[in-house]
Amino acid sequence: MDPMQKMWLSLVALLIMGLSVFLVTFARSKTKGVIRMGLSLVAFVMMLVGFITGLASIT
Repeated sequence: MDPMQKMWLSLVALLIMGLSVFLVTFARSKTKGVIRMGLSLVAFVMMLVGFITGLASIT
């Protein structure tokens, strides 16, 4: 993978992790019950995807 592809991959990873932070913040402040748990689960999965993408950009 060339350096430009690594840069874009790491940028995508940062954006995904940033979106997951905003999603979990929204879920915890504005929602209740099952919706809160569902949004938090989606945010957690997004954080894992961002983490794996970030690791892929390192190698």
